[in-house]
Amino acid sequence: MKLLLLNGHGINMHVDGAKLHIKDGRFSTTEEPQEYVFSPKRIDIDGIIIYGKSGNLTLEAIRWLIKHNVQVSILDWNGKLLTTMLPPESTNLRTKFAQYHAFEDKETRLEIAKKFIEAKFNKSKAVLDFLSQRYPEINFDISDGLTKLREVKSTREILGIEGTLAGKYWIEFSKAVPKEYDFCNRVDQFRRAMGSGDMVNTMLNYGYSLLEAECLKAINSVGLDPHVGFLHEMTPSKNSLAYDLQEPFRFLVDLAVISLIESGAMESKDFIRTENYNLRLKPTGARKVVNEFSNMLNKKVSYQGKESTWSYVIFLKVRELAHYLTSKKEKLDFVKPEYEIERIDSYDIRQKILNISYVDWKKLGFSKGTLHYMKQNAKSDKPFTLNAHVLERVNKWEALVLSQK
Repeated sequence: MKLLLLNGHGINMHVDGAKLHIKDGRFSTTEEPQEYVFSPKRIDIDGIIIYGKSGNLTLEAIRWLIKHNVQVSILDWNGKLLTTMLPPESTNLRTKFAQYHAFEDKETRLEIAKKFIEAKFNKSKAVLDFLSQRYPEINFDISDGLTKLREVKSTREILGIEGTLAGKYWIEFSKAVPKEYDFCNRVDQFRRAMGSGDMVNTMLNYGYSLLEAECLKAINSVGLDPHVGFLHEMTPSKNSLAYDLQEPFRFLVDLAVISLIESGAMESKDFIRTENYNLRLKPTGARKVVNEFSNMLNKKVSYQGKESTWSYVIFLKVRELAHYLTSKKEKLDFVKPEYEIERIDSYDIRQKILNISYVDWKKLGFSKGTLHYMKQNAKSDKPFTLNAHVLERVNKWEALVLSQK
């Protein structure tokens, strides 16, 4: 999965000699915007994100992009998805009719809606389990929410349970965010309606729009109707099914944002404050979020005996939903594949490194300089990695110490 971000004034896309020519926008007359040329059948991007002020997209360029299955998504100034131009959709009308019948059947609709939120609970716990390895004060239990979820009688009740657990999730999530980010809890509906006022929410909003576009692409590919969801109510101009499908995959955005925060990639100059006191991403910040989200989509996970990217898993899950609706599949499950990852830079590993003496480390066959560098990393707030050989020696040191007690 590879996304191209276009920003600024004077964005241009046109076709010349069968090749697609793209010029990025600019914010001053002194800038030299990046230019790209793609030959037929040789384009290496899957989607184009336009977060720009002005520009031109010719009809021939639109035709070229559609022929090459490249999605074009246009975002508002605050990162909200305005519209997306999708590759040709599946024309299997039987799938859409099955979707409409399932929506009209209260019991079927309720069961499908539960599946979305059950998966969201599972992935939310995975995110906080991942973070708790670095921040031991984080604690999150979804058992009560899952119990209540099994007993609900309406989608309104589901949303109520989801809202309660989301409140707890963001409280725990915020423990991994440094105070200088001034993170405001996302459950505050009034603030969300008025726009983002802090850096974390600004990045999350932008990332969720990218995820919405990805879900719309998958929905379109299998021939479902994006406006008919099972959890979220149908509303004019809203992609209710895309909102449903975002729920099991929001964790990809959350982890992308945490990665940017922990690595110190984001700077204050990546944001701009509007006259309404909202915060928005500048081109530099938008590019960082797009790149990190793309990295998450490209991470591999084992599913159905194969290694797949999370981008492809989204498509597979939407296809499974279509097969379930058309009775080609008996059960529906959004929990699998589960997201599991062990942090190399966990709190425990950091403490082990800080407690190793230089004498003991030398006995294990390593230099003083290596341990000094590791200790500097362990004291830092930024993530770090260790190769398997070094990690093995760190654990060997712990075993040696325990044997001497």
